[in-house]
Amino acid sequence: MLLEHAGERHLSDVIDREGDEAATLVAAELLAILASGSDRPAPPELQPLRARFADLFAKAKRDYAAGIASPYVEAAGLAGRLLDSAAGERPLHGDLHHDNILSGARGWLVIDPKGVLGDPAFDAANLFYNPLGRTALCLSPERIAFMAETFARAVKRSPAAILDHAVAYGCLSAAWHAGDGNTADEERELSIAGAIRTVRLSF
Repeated sequence: MLLEHAGERHLSDVIDREGDEAATLVAAELLAILASGSDRPAPPELQPLRARFADLFAKAKRDYAAGIASPYVEAAGLAGRLLDSAAGERPLHGDLHHDNILSGARGWLVIDPKGVLGDPAFDAANLFYNPLGRTALCLSPERIAFMAETFARAVKRSPAAILDHAVAYGCLSAAWHAGDGNTADEERELSIAGAIRTVRLSF
């Protein structure tokens, strides 16, 4: 398979040179393009967002049956409400983060889509947990609030909806890590989800 070379410069490099807010604005521009839709029908093989959340729902079900009031139980309820009220479902990237956004000859491009169908607000969620290795940055309430407001404008959703998707996604990611026995990354995702949940109270 022959693919276009997207470039050498990752979005995480912008954080080092221009600051995190500049990187967030680049991501927001790309989110707006991805969320703008198309006249073409969505490919039938795209994964529905509800199916994407299957591991979170399974983890929450096990915890609930065991009498454990885990964050997974709460997040599964939140994800269910988001899915039930979803409007304007569109093809999504499904795994948008700083290392999947590169700059080259044609400017900023997004690579490695997962092929998901759902609410465009979901595509903003993973950005709250990245870049990897910068957990202190990801835990910053100021950064979380700025991202929520910036991404909300990009995909025409409320900041609260952006944050709700971010919490649900973080617990989904943590459930994946739990299934792999990766306790360190599970705890990291849950800690960031908890920080996002706290900021959500202000919106």
